[in-house]
Amino acid sequence: CTGNGICKCRVCECFPNFTGSACDCSLDTSPCMASNGQICNGRGTCECGTCNCTDPKFQGPTCEMCQTCLGVCAEHKDCVQCRAFEKGEKKETCSQECMHFNMTRVESRDKLPQPGQPDPLSHCKEKDVDDCWFYFTYSVNSNGEANVHVVE
Repeated sequence: CTGNGICKCRVCECFPNFTGSACDCSLDTSPCMASNGQICNGRGTCECGTCNCTDPKFQGPTCEMCQTCLGVCAEHKDCVQCRAFEKGEKKETCSQECMHFNMTRVESRDKLPQPGQPDPLSHCKEKDVDDCWFYFTYSVNSNGEANVHVVE
């Protein structure tokens, strides 16, 4: 009974908060809680402590990552610009507003993380305040940590 119940006559009697023939399904929904306080971001169901995203655009441990939605790049553009290049609209407030991600500098675009890694990944190409293009990726790992890789 995977340590979550007692076997009686070859049938598992599960402890509270566990279900399934082998008591291997947790009824705890806390791992499914999204940052907005909703179970699976309101875009999925919590099954055995894991989100099953019902909206195909959304993925990730709490159905909060959307590769095709507009906004991931635009939303983080100003913070990446001030952290990487010390310029842009958030230059003065960078240390207060833009510390919510880990940042790694890479030498060239081919050194950016590529699709196919376990964490959902967005590739971004944005213009800076000087009308120059800059490139970065944005991903969130299973611990909910945001990671940005930016081309120097």
